[in-house]
Amino acid sequence: MVESYSRRARDSIRCARRRTAAAWQARPGDRVRENSAEQRPRRARVAGERSSAGDPARTLELLWRQPGRASGRGPRQRSSVDEVVAAAVDIADAEGLEALTMRAVAAKLGLTPMATYTYVPGKAELLDLMLDAVYGRMPRTDLTGKSWRERVCAVAQDNRSMLARHRWVAAVPTTRPPLGPGLAAKYDHELSAFDGLGLSDVEMDAALTYLLGFVTAVARIAIDTDRAAADSGLSDREWWERTAPVLEQVFDPQRYPLAARVGSAAGQAHDSAYSAEHAWNFGLARVLDGLAVLVERSEASD
Repeated sequence: MVESYSRRARDSIRCARRRTAAAWQARPGDRVRENSAEQRPRRARVAGERSSAGDPARTLELLWRQPGRASGRGPRQRSSVDEVVAAAVDIADAEGLEALTMRAVAAKLGLTPMATYTYVPGKAELLDLMLDAVYGRMPRTDLTGKSWRERVCAVAQDNRSMLARHRWVAAVPTTRPPLGPGLAAKYDHELSAFDGLGLSDVEMDAALTYLLGFVTAVARIAIDTDRAAADSGLSDREWWERTAPVLEQVFDPQRYPLAARVGSAAGQAHDSAYSAEHAWNFGLARVLDGLAVLVERSEASD
C-alpha cells in the first residue's frame, strides 16, 4: 500500500507536469504568472472547498518541498513556505476557514498579498499544505505492546484530539487527499493498528477508512452543535426549553408513539437532543464490535 501510495504520487507529478507544462512556473522571489482567464473562474469555485483542488504538480512539489521549476535568482526572501503554512493554520484555528485568505496570511506575515503568491500559488494549494502540516505534527500514541482494540481506540482518540484542535479540518472533504509526507506518516502509523491481524491489505485500508469516517462524522456533528449554540445564543437545553411548550401543542404522541417514547428517554438521558460524548462512546464501541467480526473471521481462516 505504501509502495502504491508513492507510485501514485510520482505518476501524478509526471502526468500533471505534461498537462501543465506552461503553468505555475513561479517560485519564491519570481514574478507570479496567472492562469489563463478560462481557468481562473473554475479555480475560484473550487479553491478552499476540498483538498487537492489546485495544480497537482505544483502542489506535490510544495508538499514534498521540491525545488521550483523556474531557474535564476530572485530577491532575498523574507519568509518561507513553512512560515506561510504556519500562519494559515493559525488563522484557520482561530477564526475558521471563512477567514482564511491569501491577503490575511500576507498581513500576518507582514508581506504584500502578491508576495505571498510567490511561495504558494493560491488558496487551493495552501489548503493541502495546511492539512499535511497538521497531519505531520499531530501527536501519535505509541501502539507498541497494545491489543488491537487498544490500538484502534488510540488511533481514534488521536484523530479526535487533532480535530478538536483544528476544527476546520473536519469541514474539508478529502476524498482526494493531499499526498504529502505528513499524510504518509499518519497513514503508515495508523495502519499499524491493524497489522498482524490476518487482514488483507485492502481490508486494512478499508478498516482504517471506516474508523476515521466515524471519527470525522462525530467531530462534524460536535462542530455543528457548537455553531448552532453560538449563532442562536442558546445552549441545547435552553433551545429545548423554549421549543418544548410549542411542540407539546402540535405533536401527537399517540400518532408517533415510538418517537415520543424514545425521544423522551434520550432527551432525559442526555439533557439535550444530542450528546457528543455519548455518541462517541456508543459509536466507537460499535465500530470495535464490527471490526471484531472481521478480525475473528480472519483468525478462523488461518
